[in-house]
Amino acid sequence: MTGVHGPTGDVHRARDLAQRLLADLPERWRHTIGVARRAEEVADTAGSHSEADILLAAAWMHDIGYAAELRDIGFHPVDGARHLHAAGWPSRIAGLVAHHSAALLVARARGLAAEIDRFPRETSPVSDALIYADQTVGPNGRIMTVEHRLADMLHRHGPDSPNAAVHAQREPLLRSAVHRVQQRLATQGQPPSAA
Repeated sequence: MTGVHGPTGDVHRARDLAQRLLADLPERWRHTIGVARRAEEVADTAGSHSEADILLAAAWMHDIGYAAELRDIGFHPVDGARHLHAAGWPSRIAGLVAHHSAALLVARARGLAAEIDRFPRETSPVSDALIYADQTVGPNGRIMTVEHRLADMLHRHGPDSPNAAVHAQREPLLRSAVHRVQQRLATQGQPPSAA
C-alpha cells in the first residue's frame, strides 16, 4: 500500500527521530528497523494509505522511550508517548506507542495505569498490525514466531518481572492480534509470513 505512493513525510520524520534517539542502543535500533520492515509487509491490512502511514510512523517510534534522554518514569511505552505528545505528534500516534503490544497490562502491574491512561487506546487493524510487527521481530531485528518472541521476552525480563506477572492475560491478546493480521493477509490473498 505505501509502496505505490511511498510513505509520507511523517513516516520519514518518525524514522529519523527513532534513528537519532536509538543511535546509542544498536540492538534496540536493529529491532526497530525489523519492526518497521515487518509493518511495511502488512501495511495493506491497515485499510488505507493514511492508516498505513500511521502504522509505519508508530512502528518506527514504538520503542523510542528506551532512549536515555527520554527516560522519565522508566516505562518505555509511556516515556516515548510523552515525548511524542510534547513534540506535537498526533495523539493517535502517541497512543499507539503508549499502548503497543498490550502495554496497559504491564503498566497496571507496575502501578502506572494513570500514566498510560492519559493516552488514547485503540483496537483496530492498525494496532493489530503494530502488535504483529513487534511480536514477530526479536532483538537484533530477527524475524521469529510469536511463540519464540513471547518466550524470549519472558526469559529477558525474568520470572519476577511485571511482564511475567501479566503474561497469562497479555499472551492471548497478543496472539489474537497476530491471528487477525494473518487472517487479513489471507483474505487479501497474501501468504502469511512466519509468525
